[in-house]
Amino acid sequence: MRTCLRFGAILLLQVLLTLSLNAQKLVQPTLGKRSIATLKVKNFEFKDLNKNGKLDQYEDWRLPIDVRVKDLVNQMTLEEKIGFMIISTTRLAGDYSFQPNAPKAEISSGFNEEDLMQPINMFTRKPLPVPTMSAAGTTKGIMNFQLRHFILRANTSAKIMAEWSNNLQALCESSRLGIPAVIASNPRNHVTVDASIGLSVGTTVFSKWPGELGLAAMRDLKLTREFAEIAGKEWSAVGLRKGYMYMADLSTEPRWQRIEGTFGENADLTSDMIREIVLGFQGTKLGKNSVAMTTKHFPGGGPQVGGQDSHFDWGKNAHYPGGMFEYHLKPFKAAIAAGTSSIMPYYSAPKGKEFEEVGFSYNKAIIQDLLRKQLGFKGIINSDTGPIDMMPWGVENLTILERYQKAINAGVDIFSGSADPSLLLETVKKGLVSEERINESITRLLREKFQLGLFENPYVDVEAAVKTVGNSDFQKKGDLALRKSIVLLRNEDKLLPIAKKSANPTKVYFETYYDNGRTKNPITVNKPNIQHANIEFVGSKEEADVVLLWLIPNGGSLFSSQGKPIELSLSKNKIDVAHVNEIIQAKPTIVAINFTNPWVIDEIGGGNLKSVLATFGTTSEALIDVVTGAFNPTGKMPFTTPVSEKVVAENQSDVPGYLKPKGYALFKFGEGISY
Repeated sequence: MRTCLRFGAILLLQVLLTLSLNAQKLVQPTLGKRSIATLKVKNFEFKDLNKNGKLDQYEDWRLPIDVRVKDLVNQMTLEEKIGFMIISTTRLAGDYSFQPNAPKAEISSGFNEEDLMQPINMFTRKPLPVPTMSAAGTTKGIMNFQLRHFILRANTSAKIMAEWSNNLQALCESSRLGIPAVIASNPRNHVTVDASIGLSVGTTVFSKWPGELGLAAMRDLKLTREFAEIAGKEWSAVGLRKGYMYMADLSTEPRWQRIEGTFGENADLTSDMIREIVLGFQGTKLGKNSVAMTTKHFPGGGPQVGGQDSHFDWGKNAHYPGGMFEYHLKPFKAAIAAGTSSIMPYYSAPKGKEFEEVGFSYNKAIIQDLLRKQLGFKGIINSDTGPIDMMPWGVENLTILERYQKAINAGVDIFSGSADPSLLLETVKKGLVSEERINESITRLLREKFQLGLFENPYVDVEAAVKTVGNSDFQKKGDLALRKSIVLLRNEDKLLPIAKKSANPTKVYFETYYDNGRTKNPITVNKPNIQHANIEFVGSKEEADVVLLWLIPNGGSLFSSQGKPIELSLSKNKIDVAHVNEIIQAKPTIVAINFTNPWVIDEIGGGNLKSVLATFGTTSEALIDVVTGAFNPTGKMPFTTPVSEKVVAENQSDVPGYLKPKGYALFKFGEGISY
């Protein structure tokens, strides 16, 4: 009792001292509100969030954040706290994300008030023991379930996103305590092949940049920081204040189906990239203009057995046959040093390691001992989507309540996947988890909201959002990155650059080969209208002097996996190698290959292509600029590509390609030449 009184006295002194020290330098922040009153105290204004007519500590922006957090935690009911520990998909009017056989509708800035119940596991496609509510009707979610963390999946205009965000925050403001929401998203700024819900939104109204591998291929940390700063401005303009990104995982297992979202195989390069990304989106500390990052997937999702992904029971194990567990921690250490707000553990259960063989969200040694104590991470632990009911690897025999208990005691602060907090609430009410432990998580989650300035102003300027998102100045930087991401690997026959001074223009047949599984013809003949005196694009290879052949292999969406062995040969990834070889034999051919994995390319060109470029999510305009010499290529490979399927099968999943045995590599990490 005496200790509590002493602590209270110290806290009061801290408050008084802070107010005294700040009295001369306080600046009234902009207060955004819709329905509540403001309170005036000593010429300053404050929002009466709980509508009680007096200034509470959590409403007082002059006070230290920890004081405000403590006051609000004490005012929250258990139900409000539990709702706070859930982050779920939210849907706009006309938005039917995750809904099978959904009606066609136009997305607007209103609310989708339907609950989305899913009887099957959306990943493994097996029936669930109990249907999951993966999205709640918006008003019900906020007012009844007390949800305040949401993931926006919809791909729509900046205007609609900004208007909807304001509508959502107005609804939150009307609640008992007026606690604002945090709206998160997966990446929205990258050219990607696998634009699946939960991975990347794909082509959007936001500025367009290379895929993550392409950003790493640039080897330009300054431009990487500029990317993150630009994307952060676009996100915050529409009300997106949290990113479910980026992946600090390393692409050491070439078959892993999520390599496209990584920065490659090298821990030092990935560490540099993660540092610039976090600092670009967040700043040196979270503030009113920041987008909070969720670095994933701790302790590194790359070394999967056979490359299978742990969204599925056939891929639930990570392993470390090369003994390089520590190597995979390097990028997370960089993220922590840069101040990442959240870290997301992966689903995988470690196999053949000294840790308990349970999913990382359940693994106390991984979260508490390693991440918290050893690495010193003090931020939010955010589970990936569905470890409780869909991917409970290693704890399948526990009840749902026991799974919540184990995950919370392991260190998870917020759960993704379900919009219904009732079973988590039951877990606490039955005494399986103490309210004191719940308060630890609520404190971390509230601190982020206060740091982001959401309690003062969660609203956005819709007109400014429209002008900001995807503007031409931002896209100029993106266009430069798209070109810098392209890697020239071979130019042995000196076909490149194509534009040569001659009496007659060089005739170029430019074909893109991409089989997305939906269109009948995977071939696109590109005849761009560019002003180049020495080049003429033609409609067939027969007319051409030179062929530019851009191959975009497609291993299928991650979420279409059936658990079959993964192969990296082009013929196994929707490329007609006979067609490719026919072109190569008929005409001088420049082959560009889009790498979402380290493809095995020994089936084409007799295994000895003379002119080769690597792309990692770019545009045809950028590729043309490189092959014509309008832009001199500078990119470097972000990973090593294997010479054959045999060396892939024999590889050690946790060992990066540049450290694999002699005879493994075709194109090496860091390889890349210029004109």
